[in-house]
Amino acid sequence: MKLELRNILINDIQFGKTTEIKNNTLYINKQELLEVIKDDRLINMDIEIVKPGESVRLCPVKDVIEPRVKIDSNTKVFPGLGNNPATVGEGNTNVLKGMAVITVGQIVGFQEGIIDMSGPGAEYSPFSKTINLVILSDKANGLKQHQHEDAIRQAGLRTSEYLAEVSKNIEPDEVLTFETKPVIEQINQYPELPKVAYVYMLQSQGLLHDTYLYGIDVKKILPTFVYPTEIMDGAIISGNCVSACDKNTTFHHQNNPVIHDLYKRHGQDINFLGVIVTNENVTLLDKERSSDYCTKLVKHLGVNGVVISKEGFGNPDTDLIMNCKKMESAGIKTVLITDEFAGTDGASQSLADGDKAANAVISCGNANELIELPPMEKYLGYADVANVIAGGSAKSLKENGTIIVELQAIIGATNELGFNELGAIGA
Repeated sequence: MKLELRNILINDIQFGKTTEIKNNTLYINKQELLEVIKDDRLINMDIEIVKPGESVRLCPVKDVIEPRVKIDSNTKVFPGLGNNPATVGEGNTNVLKGMAVITVGQIVGFQEGIIDMSGPGAEYSPFSKTINLVILSDKANGLKQHQHEDAIRQAGLRTSEYLAEVSKNIEPDEVLTFETKPVIEQINQYPELPKVAYVYMLQSQGLLHDTYLYGIDVKKILPTFVYPTEIMDGAIISGNCVSACDKNTTFHHQNNPVIHDLYKRHGQDINFLGVIVTNENVTLLDKERSSDYCTKLVKHLGVNGVVISKEGFGNPDTDLIMNCKKMESAGIKTVLITDEFAGTDGASQSLADGDKAANAVISCGNANELIELPPMEKYLGYADVANVIAGGSAKSLKENGTIIVELQAIIGATNELGFNELGAIGA
């Protein structure tokens, strides 16, 4: 599959009479957009624009999305949702670069998080550096949690599609081309280079821990081979409410740095064959089944090594180590990417599971580290949520608006795709 990402740099966002892009500024008709995303399940809907460096705190954040649109077909970039069954990953896709759509409002699950646009907290989230269109909403009376999550998710995706649609006739500032050939062709293209695959573990541990592949909840799938370009083109959507620090938002999936880095090295010192998407399970039986099947697929590809990333902590550590042990036993070298939960002093056991086979591990930081977030001039969402979200406590929110939380509470702080600036060095 060959995909062309046509990046259109967005330098500013403003409200205006017409939704359009002029001179790298995105103008938005606010009332028209509110009409597009109207949903009987949501009330008090509003839209705000926030920019890097502003004294603004967003909390609780549900998802982050980068607006994209296919420009050479009727296919949409979020396949499997609604009446949209087509496959993505090839052709031309416009990307509104430098901005994001962020959904904020009443809390759905306690593991949602914070984005600060300035101050010390801004250093830990990549979304303090994007120009953000914030979708605010509350839930209608009687709405259940999973219905609330679905309504907010759909609002964010519809917003992204609406904004990107106006870019179809805009010339891009940058064009990036990515291609992965069918497996046999790909192997024969660089036969002298070590063959590498990426095992992409997705959060799927029950209600409100959902991730979607082509619209299918991945807890219902067996491990599956996909082309890297499919992931770049929106085949994976976040629907989960897991700890903010290592949650993979839809934006993270669209811009997965592991995939981008493997492509950079493809044809130079590795032959990047593709991605195995797998899930994270609750029961031991399901964990064994998925790790067995994932190892079988990796062996079938005939690769020499794999990079494995996970999402979440604790229970998923077992899935990670199972995948590692079984692949290493099959003679396949593994590199693991994970964050750590080592206590606020860094002295506790970092992962819930481990094995000697896991001897090449990349750390994305300790999510239990405490941070003090100073008051902000503007708050979008609900300040008191800081007392109940994961990483917070009943005393997190101070009278003056200061918040003391673990990094766990900040969106993307220790993201396990390496989409952050934290790490650790082993002794």
